[in-house]
Formats: sequence, C-alpha cells, structure tokens
Amino acid sequence: MRLSELHTGESGVIVKVNGHGGFRKRIVEMGFIKGKKVDVLLNAPLKDPVKYRIMGYEVSLRHSEANMIEVVTAEEAKKIEEKERRERQQQAAKEQPVEDLSFNDDSCVDLDVALRPNDKSYEDSTDLMEKVALQERKVINVALVGNPNCGKTSFFNFASGAHERVGNYSGVTVDAKEGHANFEGYQFNIVDLPGTYSLSAYSPEELYVRKQLIEKTPDVVINVIDTSNLERNLYLTTQLIDMHIRMVVALNMFDETQKRGDHVNYDKLSELFGVPMVPTVFKSGKGVSELFHQIIEVYEGTEDAQSHYRHIHINHGHEIEHGISEIQEHLKKEENVRELYSTRYLAIKLLEHDQDVEKFVSALPDAKEIFYHRDKAENRVKEETKEDAETAIMDAKYGFIHGALNEAAYEEGHKEDTYQITHVLDRILTNKIVGFPIFLLLIAIMFFVTFSLGSYPMDWIDSLVGMLGDAIGHLMPEGPVKAMLVDGIIGGVGSVIVFLPQILILYFFISIMEDSGYMARAAFIMDKLMHKMGLHGKSFIPLIMGFGCNVPAVMATRTIESRRSRLVTMMILPLMSCEARIPIYIMIICTFFSRNTQWLVMMSLYLIGIFMAVIISKLMTKYIVKGEDTPFVMELPPYRFPTAKAVFRHTWEKGRQYLKKMGGIILVATIIVWALGYFPHNDQLSVQQQQEQSYIGRIGKTIEPIFYPQGFNWKFDVGIVAGVGAKEIVASTMGVLYTNDDSYSEDKEYNDDGGKYEHLNKAITADIAKMHGMTTDQARPVATLTAFCFLLFVLLYFPCVATLAAIKGETGSWKWALFTACYTTALAWIVSAIVYQVGRLFL
Repeated sequence: MRLSELHTGESGVIVKVNGHGGFRKRIVEMGFIKGKKVDVLLNAPLKDPVKYRIMGYEVSLRHSEANMIEVVTAEEAKKIEEKERRERQQQAAKEQPVEDLSFNDDSCVDLDVALRPNDKSYEDSTDLMEKVALQERKVINVALVGNPNCGKTSFFNFASGAHERVGNYSGVTVDAKEGHANFEGYQFNIVDLPGTYSLSAYSPEELYVRKQLIEKTPDVVINVIDTSNLERNLYLTTQLIDMHIRMVVALNMFDETQKRGDHVNYDKLSELFGVPMVPTVFKSGKGVSELFHQIIEVYEGTEDAQSHYRHIHINHGHEIEHGISEIQEHLKKEENVRELYSTRYLAIKLLEHDQDVEKFVSALPDAKEIFYHRDKAENRVKEETKEDAETAIMDAKYGFIHGALNEAAYEEGHKEDTYQITHVLDRILTNKIVGFPIFLLLIAIMFFVTFSLGSYPMDWIDSLVGMLGDAIGHLMPEGPVKAMLVDGIIGGVGSVIVFLPQILILYFFISIMEDSGYMARAAFIMDKLMHKMGLHGKSFIPLIMGFGCNVPAVMATRTIESRRSRLVTMMILPLMSCEARIPIYIMIICTFFSRNTQWLVMMSLYLIGIFMAVIISKLMTKYIVKGEDTPFVMELPPYRFPTAKAVFRHTWEKGRQYLKKMGGIILVATIIVWALGYFPHNDQLSVQQQQEQSYIGRIGKTIEPIFYPQGFNWKFDVGIVAGVGAKEIVASTMGVLYTNDDSYSEDKEYNDDGGKYEHLNKAITADIAKMHGMTTDQARPVATLTAFCFLLFVLLYFPCVATLAAIKGETGSWKWALFTACYTTALAWIVSAIVYQVGRLFL
C-alpha cells in the first residue's frame, strides 16, 4: 500500500521510499525511512497536502510525494501474518506422519483459536507492522540494462532458472523478461530489459528502456558491461548516472579480458564512476553471488555501499553546465517533474534535442523560458566550440570515460586474440566475392528445410484436423451448429495450427543465426541493397520470410532498430507472395496457361511483387512514414556457439506468441466468412446455388460494378471477399462456384485429377463469353487476360486478417494495419485494371 492511500487517523510502517535522486533523498532526510511508524493526522482543506507524524514530529507531504512511499498497515500485516501461519501449518501437516494426524473436537477448536486475529500475537500491532514491513522490504526490484550481446540474458537465465515469464508489453514492440531469484534472505524481482547502446530516442528499445526506468523506477539497476569493449559500454553507464538512479555495474565476460591480458583497477574505476563494479562471468556464474551482495548493500544504503556508491556529475564544459543549471532552475519548480525525472537528466536531453523529452517539457507552464535557456546555451556552445550541444555532450562523456580508464590504469593486453575465430570466419562469410553467395545458400537451406521438412508435420496436423472434423461431423446432426463447428471453428483453428511446424522451424534457424552472431552479418551484407529501397539491412530477413508466411515475417521486424524502416518493412511485406497464395496461383495458372509457360507466369508474380515492394518502399519513406532513419551503426558481435536451451526457448516462445496472437483473430474471421457463405441457408439448393444466394454471394454481386475495369464477374468478386479471412479460402471458393469442387485449396503442385483444370477453364471461359457477348473462341484470350489480372489482384490486395493482426500487435495501433489493408487493395485495383485495359487493346 502507498502512504497516500491511508486516511486520517490511520497508521502504517514504512517499507521503502521509491523514486530516485534528490527527490528521494529529500524525503528520506525528512525521516521517512524503513521500519518507522507514520500516522496520518489531517488533510488540508483542499485535501492536499497531508500532515503526518513520524519520529516524534509532524511533517506535511503532498499526495503525489506520499504516493512514492510504500507502507504496511495493521490490517495488511494481520492478513500477511495469518496467510504465512496457515502456510506454515499446512507445510507442517504435510511433513507430519499420517498416523499422528488424529484430530478431535478440542484440537479443532485450538486450531481455530490459533488462527483468530484476536490472538495475543496481534496485541502489539506496531510490532507486527514493523515485522511485516521488514519482510516486505526484503523484496528488491532489479532492472537489467546494457548493450546488446553483453550477457544480460545469460545472467537472467542463470539467476532466475525456470521461473522466468516472457511478456510482450502492451503498446510496445519489444520483449522484456521477468524472473525471480533469492539470495541472503532477499527476493529479487528481475526484469531483463531490451539491449540498447544508449538512452537516446532512436529506437523503440531505447524509448522502452527509458520508460521502464522512469515510470517503474527499479530499486537497483544492474548495468551489465561487456568488459572486452569497456570504453564503448561505459557510455550507457554515464547516461544512467545522469538519471541519478541506484546502480551496480557487472563487468561481464571478465574471463575474456584476462585471456587477452587486459588490466584494469576496477576498484578505482568504481570510485571514479561512483558505482560499485563487480567482475563477472555469467555463463559460469562466477561473481554472481558478489553481485547480489552488492545490490543488497546499495539497496540498504550500508556504509560499505556508501564507500563505492556516490552520485557524481560528469562535467560537460562551462557553457553546457551553465545551461543545465539555468534549465534546472525552472524544472525544479515543477514537483511532478522531480518525482519521476532527474532534472539534470532532463536538461541534458533538452540540449541534445531529444524529441521525446521536448514533447514532455513543452506541456509545462515554464516551457517557453526553458527552451529559451536551452537555445541560449546551445548558441554559446556553437560559438565557443564550433559544435552543436549534442556533439559536445557526447565528447565530454567519452572524455570522462577515457580519463577514468587512464586513471584506473586500463590497458589492453595482447596475449591472445580471443576473437581469432571470428576474424577468420568474417574473412570468409563477409568476403566481397563469396560472402553474398554463402548468404544466399544459407537462406536457401533455411527455407528448403522449413518447407520440405515442415510439410510432413503440416500434413499430419492437417490430417488430424480433418479427422476431428469428420468425427464431429458424424456424431452431430446436420444443421448450422455442425457446420459452424466443422467448417468455422475447427477449420479456423486448423488453418492456424497447420503452419505451426514451419513457424517453429523458421524461428529455430533464425534463433541460431541471431545467437551465433551471423544475423548481424546478414544485415551487413544486404544493407546497401536495402538502403536503395529506403530500408535497413535488417529488413531483408523479414522480407525473405514473407515468402513463407507474412505473420512471422511481421513479427521478425522487431529486430530492426529504426522505427521508419520497421514500419515500411511491415507495410510492404504483404506484397511478398506467401505460401497461402500458392494454391490460387496453381489453380489459375494450370487452368489457363500451357505447361511450357506456367513456370514463367509463376515467376513473374513473385518478381512483380518484389518490384512493387521496391516502388512502394521508396514512396513511403519519402512521403508517408516520416521521421529520421537511424544510421547503420551496428555491432558485429563475436561468433559464439548458441546453447540448445536458449535456441529451443526462443523458438517455442515465438511459436507460442504466433498461436496466441493469431489464433483468436483467424478463428473469428473464419467464422464470419463461413457465416456469410452459409446464411441464408437452404438445404434444397446445390452447393453452387447456396454460394450464389448466400450473403457473400450477394456481396459479390453488389460490388460487381467496381471490378468491371478488371473484367471480373461476381464469382471472381466472391473469391476476393472470401480471401479476406485467409487466402487459402479463395481457391476452394472459386472451385465450388465454378465446378462444385473445393479440392483446389489443397494443391501445392500440378494436380489435374479428373481433368478439373479443363472443367474450370470451360466454366470461366463460358462466363466471360456470356459477360461480353462473345463466342467461346473469342472469349478464350479475354478469359486468360482476366485470369492473369485476377492473379495480380490476389498478389497485391488485402493481406489476410492474421497479418493485419500481427501489424497491429507490432505497431500497437490499428492505424497502420488499416492503412496497409487500404493501400494494398487500392494498389491491386489500379495495377490489375491497367493491365486488363491495356491488354484488351491487343486482343
């Protein structure tokens, strides 16, 4: 409970004071320290501030300040104590031999009395509150912050074991893991935040880490550092120092620096940075106990911790420091600001023109004056140093780091090149001649294994789904309920589950590539080509994945730091021909094109999709998706053998997210499409007639005029509408409408059972002839052109609902998902109409 929640006359014992920096220090100095009883005396006439009694004197706090203080009340203490007593007795009962467990009426009464709140143990409520407050205080909230590839996750896995919980937090596109650990009687709630190189506003990861540190201020931050890249990693440390939060630094991978012969006096470095620094090797667990011990020392504020932990101000030069002071004067007037932010941190971020901070400050009453002092300081810095303030701040931070490392006698050794294998592999894998072919070969192997090996479990799952549908079909009487269960629910769930094996295999390969360090090389190899499209090198992998399934491809865009590149990549992914479109392609191509030209038509569809993706990405990055792109500054981590546990955990987690995110939406969409095709229902009609008079048939006839420029009739329109839920439905719908055969959706290759392609050709040609008043011979070339335009429309139009749901999930908004649906459909209409109208000129 928070102190602000207590009413007049109530009391509580302080568990901890949250917040950070000078704001927290001021509250603690006023006597609000752990284990002290505080009484609520009265509220001001306007309900704020509130007068409290603590340590024998009276003091007032605003509600917002009292909200930063955690307390335990007598009522809470009784509940917690009673709960723990029950648990102890239940545990004792489990451990007691069965023959001793004999109860009579008296023993039951004694047990009842023992659990009453009026027991003697509750007579001194203050003692009880203090006892429970001490227990509650021994819960430490810890956040792991560090650069990518620094070993945070290794510590998290080592410390939390199997207790981790992975969550995709609402409104963000990054993952953070939560886990628990126990040490020396303390419970640690650990959050593994995304890896970030700084606390700027370039990427969602950086903004998310900042948001977590500000809004959910942890008790202690563990800043994990790759000691083999000490100077670069310490830049993030300096930014954390600006935020004025309690921190312990883990000098991880210390064994690699020892092998290399590096030397650093980390005690001296701790003193200079004002934070405890502990050498660690998280893979083996070396140094973890000492790290936990230091966290406790910093959290409790012991004398030992104070010898290492002190808040320092990194000097950024006279003009910048003067500007910081002037900005702080105005920021300190706003108490609500000081509760969450270090005013020094905000001032520095303003001088760096941080857009997120500028937006926050612009809402303050003193915003005009604050920005005036910022601009004034920046102009003076330019006059004095000929550089902008942001550059001057970065130079000052690196200057401080360099000076501290010199004073700590930091020297890089040359005993052993710990990255010798990495250097050898990079000379091959990123070679200008063989690097690209090797990359394409690895991608080809990945997709060959995914779609060849994955087809077997896909077929098994598909068979099981079919068997389940048949079983329910035989048990239930004919009617809408049976049809909904078999065709709607089971069919909908089956359409999601059937792709799970391929999703798992694909992510298995991606996890290996990421954990081994090769994924960074893939982006390095492809960046120049992607940059010409206005994208990032990391966009290539999601685009390639899109040929398998757009859903996991959209989810894979979270590896792209640049928000602009991530959004544009998601927008153009639906233009990649996913596997679900293949049955449609085969159905139309095999029906209207000769065996000699079928491969050419199929390839043209893939190439047209890629070509349109290039055009659209250029237009979007120039006119639609605004914002600066992040520079291609990407670490190429050393190659490491990924652990089986990590790879399988990542693989399953992505598969679980796929099922969780997509299953419900696909199910709902499939049921809706089923209902539109089923109602109004008439058992006397044939399947084809039923489709024609159903709601979806009526929709097709209603929108038929819209598609006259493409030469489509209402049956083509119904197929298009049906594909909104899932593209697989298009082939079966067209097959039923024209030949009363729904097997087309099952074809992954040429399969002319019973001459069905010839039947479909005759049926469609006859419809086209009737539509244009032509003979059958005259209609054949027109039908072929119409069919090709239909393929173009299917290639480019409305992504399946699952893909839209994935876009919404990754962007946190339906805006971009709906925009994708609209622009792709408009693009499909325009391209197919142009091709049809131009084609008719030559027929």
